[in-house]
Amino acid sequence: MAAGDSAAAPAGRRAVNRPETRDYCERPPLPRPRDIAKAGGNWTIPPLDDSKNAIRMKLYSWNVNGIRSVVKKGLFQSFIKAQRPDILCLQETKAERGQIEIDLPGYHEYWNSAVKKGYSGTAIFSREKPIQVVNGFPHEFATRFRFADELERDSSEEGRVISAEFPKLHVVTVYTPNAKDDLSRLALRHKQWDPAFLAYCKQLEKTKPVVFCGDLNVAHTELDLAHPKSNRGKKGFTQEERAGFQQLVDAGFIDTFRLFTQGNGHYTWWSPFAGSRARNVGWRIDYVMVSESLRKAVKAAAIHPDVMGSDHCPVSVTLDA
Repeated sequence: MAAGDSAAAPAGRRAVNRPETRDYCERPPLPRPRDIAKAGGNWTIPPLDDSKNAIRMKLYSWNVNGIRSVVKKGLFQSFIKAQRPDILCLQETKAERGQIEIDLPGYHEYWNSAVKKGYSGTAIFSREKPIQVVNGFPHEFATRFRFADELERDSSEEGRVISAEFPKLHVVTVYTPNAKDDLSRLALRHKQWDPAFLAYCKQLEKTKPVVFCGDLNVAHTELDLAHPKSNRGKKGFTQEERAGFQQLVDAGFIDTFRLFTQGNGHYTWWSPFAGSRARNVGWRIDYVMVSESLRKAVKAAAIHPDVMGSDHCPVSVTLDA
C-alpha cells in the first residue's frame, strides 16, 4: 500500500484525493531574435514532445476468488513479481481493505467491498495515482435501474464496480452478477445490470477512452467454452447474457483477446471438479475491453493459464500509443 492513501469511499460516492495532474505537450522554448540571426535566419519550430500524452501500460485483470487465500499461499506476491503490471484489477476479493496485509511498494490501492462480509468485491492496484476513483455506479443510476433482484439481494451493495480516471483514459473493473444455477438472477442481469454497466461505460467515454476488464460471467460465443451444446441455456451461456455482451460489442467496445487469437481452447475459468483445468475444459468469461479509439494502441492481449491460485486465471492487455 502506498503511503498516504486513504480508504476508498462507500459505494457510489466519489473517493480519494485529487493529485495535481498536468496534461499537455511540452515544447522547447522559442529562441530569441538574435539567436535566429546567428543561425542565418534558418530556424524551424521544434517538434512537440508528446511523451506526456502517450498511453503506455500493461494492465492485468484477475478474479482471485478470495484475495486472502491467494496471498497466504504466496501466489499473489509471485505473480506481481513476475508480471509487474502497471495496473492490476481484481474481482471477487472477498475481503475489506485492512483485513489482509499486502506489501506492494510503489502501488496505490483502492477497494470496493461488499456490505456482506466475505462476498464479492473488487480492487484496483496502480503504479500511477489516479486523478479520481469512484466506487459503484453514479447515484442517479438508482432512479434509472433497479439493482435488487426478486429476493431483494441488492447488487449495488456488492462491491462490483470501480472506475479510476487517469490523464488519458478511464479504467473500470467489474465483477458481473452470476445468473445463478436456477437463473434466479437472470432478469436482474439482463434487464438492469448489463444495461446499467453499458450506460456507465458510455457515459465515461464521453470524456476519455475506456478500458474495462473483469469477470463478466458470460461466454460470448460457442468458441468461448469447451462444451457449448450441453451448456446452452445454462448460467453463463443463456441467450440473454450473450445478448448483453453483444450489446457491448455493438456499442464499439473491442474484445482485445480476439484481436490476436481466434478459435477455441482459450479459457479463463475452470470448474474445480473432475480435473477440468488439467484437461482444459473451461470457459472464457474474463475479458479486457477497450474503446474503439484505443484499437491501434492495443499491442498485445493474453490469457495466463499458468498462473495458479484461483479457479480463474489472469488476463492482460498491453497498450502503447
